[in-house]
Amino acid sequence: MYPPVPNYEKHAAGHHPGPSPSSALPNTSPTPPYAPPYITSGLITCFCPCITFGQIAELVDRGSPSCTSSGTTCWLLSLTGFGGLYSCFYRSKLRGQYYLEETPCADCLVHFCCPSCALCQEYKELKNHGFDMGIGWEANMDRQRRRITEAPMVLPGMRR
Repeated sequence: MYPPVPNYEKHAAGHHPGPSPSSALPNTSPTPPYAPPYITSGLITCFCPCITFGQIAELVDRGSPSCTSSGTTCWLLSLTGFGGLYSCFYRSKLRGQYYLEETPCADCLVHFCCPSCALCQEYKELKNHGFDMGIGWEANMDRQRRRITEAPMVLPGMRR
C-alpha cells in the first residue's frame, strides 16, 4: 500500500568508508500515520459527507456560518433530497473564488451523479491552496498571519 522506503545504508555502504551518513544522524522523521490523509478524508466523505461539506463550507464562506451549522444544514437538506443542490452552490462559489473551470461538466451534475467524489475534489482543492481542513477558518487565518508577521531566521555569520 505504501511505497517502499529506500535503504540508504545498503547503497551508502559501497561508497563511503566508515559509518553511512544515514546512521550518523538521529531519526527525526515523524511516525507514519495510521492511514494517509486522502484515505481518511475519503472515508469520512463516503460515510458522513456532511462533515466534509461543513469543513468546505466554513472555508469557502470565510468562517460564517460554522462547520457545524453548515454540516447540519446539509444533513437536513439531504433528508429532503436537496442536499446536492445546496452543496452544488458551494462548489460554484469555490470555483469563483479560485478561478477554476467548470469542466468536464456542470457543478450540479457532478454533485448529483457522485456527491462524494465532488466533495473530495473540493476538499483536496482547498488543501492544495494551503488550508488545514480540520482547524477551521479562524485557525487557518491565525496560521497565515503568523507566517507573515514572523521575522525571518538570520543565521550567524562566519567567525574565525
